[in-house]
Amino acid sequence: MTHLIPIPFLVASVTILMWAELRSAENLIHIYKPLSTLLVIAVAILSLLAPSPQPYFAFGIIGGLVLSLGGDVALMYHSSKAFLTGLILFFLAHVVYAVFFTLPNGFHRQDLVTGALLLIVAVVVYRYLKPSLGAMERPVIAYIAIICLMVNRALSAFFGTAFSPTQAWLLSVGAILFFLSDLVLAVNRFRQPLKYERFSLVLYYAGQLLIALSPAYF
Repeated sequence: MTHLIPIPFLVASVTILMWAELRSAENLIHIYKPLSTLLVIAVAILSLLAPSPQPYFAFGIIGGLVLSLGGDVALMYHSSKAFLTGLILFFLAHVVYAVFFTLPNGFHRQDLVTGALLLIVAVVVYRYLKPSLGAMERPVIAYIAIICLMVNRALSAFFGTAFSPTQAWLLSVGAILFFLSDLVLAVNRFRQPLKYERFSLVLYYAGQLLIALSPAYF
């Protein structure tokens, strides 16, 4: 259970980060945001010590988390260029996740059902955001597509035999929480400011933590 050791530190770090965000304490945000992601990465790294490790899958998850770390750092800054950089890095993180969720498990007929449902969700989200996207329309469309694909590939863990039931739940709930956190961020940026938008960080770190835990449960 070594992989669980960083979790109390992560809870403390995210709590301080939330406090700093609510008070716009940029100096603390610049410390605790990357630190929180590093603690999630530590969970994934320690999963290599699990009784039945699958190193290639763990390294894939670590790769997605490292790209997410870059995205987190970019989004600490408030320029349009920094936002686009963060968007690209998170796009790549979702690509990595989608690939490594698929490689052990392949594709299944049930994926068509979840894919159709996620396509409906993607269209609804896009149409809601569209009036305010402007020059960001194409990047946002690409991002919506890849995060929905990532969720689809996570849900697919229920339909194959490569992942245990525990992993299927960790990956699926983690991916959905990640999606919801990004949805809150997108609505806040492109449609209307949300008073408690910063609480999306709880969804984000909870989602990433569940994904990071998954390599330990083969």
